[in-house]
Amino acid sequence: MRIVVLVGLPGSGKSTYLAQLGVTGLSSDTIRGLLADDETDQSIHDRVFQTLRYLLRQRLAIGRPATYIDATNLTVEERRPYIGIGKSYGCDVEAVFFDVPLEVCRARNARRQRVVPEEAMAKMAAKLAPPDIQEGFSRVTAITS
Repeated sequence: MRIVVLVGLPGSGKSTYLAQLGVTGLSSDTIRGLLADDETDQSIHDRVFQTLRYLLRQRLAIGRPATYIDATNLTVEERRPYIGIGKSYGCDVEAVFFDVPLEVCRARNARRQRVVPEEAMAKMAAKLAPPDIQEGFSRVTAITS
């Protein structure tokens, strides 16, 4: 079994990548929509990620071969729980880093139905730390625009 943690800014191509693979990831936005009827509701951030991790554990418990984590996962701290869960279930944990310039993400974001505010994009870009093998990933793959 393996866990694939997607890492990248909004508009970097994470959800498009999953669609091209023909797989459904565990999406923080989808969970926000399920819980609060609003994919943009940031007031339930902790509940969203508790739910995401619960669903990940359930998928691992029933033996699903691959689970994709579709969220920005910008920092080492945000990615750490998935590495810990993966180790506890004996999984490989990989990262796919969408190394896309902020300007490209901004342009894509502007064309989306649900636009992330510019102030939020800038804050996320400032805290983005590319994933590294040293965090505990078995592999890190970079995808560029």
